[in-house]
Amino acid sequence: MPEAVQKPLPFGFQFLAGAIAGVSEILIMYPLDVVKTRAQLSTGTSTGIIGTMTSMIKTEGPGSLYRGILPPIMVEAPKRATKFAANEQYTTIYKKLFGFEKITQTLSIMTGVSAGVTEAVIIVPFELVKVRMQDKANLGKYNGTADTIRKIVAAEGTLALFNGLEATMWRHAVWNGAYFGLIFKVKDLMPKPKDPNQQRLTNFAAGTVGGIVATAFNTPFDVVKTRIQSYNGVGVRKYNWTVPSVALVAREEGFASLYRGFLPKVLRLGPGGGILLVVFETVSNFIRKNILKE
Repeated sequence: MPEAVQKPLPFGFQFLAGAIAGVSEILIMYPLDVVKTRAQLSTGTSTGIIGTMTSMIKTEGPGSLYRGILPPIMVEAPKRATKFAANEQYTTIYKKLFGFEKITQTLSIMTGVSAGVTEAVIIVPFELVKVRMQDKANLGKYNGTADTIRKIVAAEGTLALFNGLEATMWRHAVWNGAYFGLIFKVKDLMPKPKDPNQQRLTNFAAGTVGGIVATAFNTPFDVVKTRIQSYNGVGVRKYNWTVPSVALVAREEGFASLYRGFLPKVLRLGPGGGILLVVFETVSNFIRKNILKE
């Protein structure tokens, strides 16, 4: 069975642990996110991860692999704090509301979906700015994060920063539901850890499996989210609502196109999910032991 459930940290410490975990993951894995976005916006033949990175470094410079990283860094603290803190808060609420006596996989999925929707509302403007900056079609158009925001608001209005909110909710609800549900299941199947090193290994395995499966489920929603958010108000809007956009991509480009960018995405969010959980649990345990003296 999974290890005994510890009392949730106070929100401020949850925020700190989530921020450290999120920033650690993004600094390590971010170039794969840039490659993923380029692949999702493309309708031609993929050049692969190495080919895309090589081309970007050659034509745009090494810094292009971290293009648009400031918005994700800015949102990592509230995003990851929301992911874990909201998940724990929804766990408490749903246990009382639906009469769960203990944490189950069903409860983990329910709380993950709810946390994902909450997370999406917070991060959607940052996601939109990141997509615009990563888009190859916008090279030379934006000069940094603040300039990107200013030009989007001036040309499209403030509400344009929330384009793709519905698709972002789909993406995060599906990913978080699968991620937290799989974490519970993998921990349940693995031998109970006997020491901190085994605990970290268990967390990494659970987080990685959860990240891989969650990515397989949510990639179609991520593809259409990226396309929705890339629209800059010029010409006819091709993609708008999520489900019709998924059907449109599948019809015009084939079902496989809904998984454009899947390899860099899963290579990021698989191990990235493991890194995220390991760092979060490690920081949380450090806080419990050295600050809260539990």
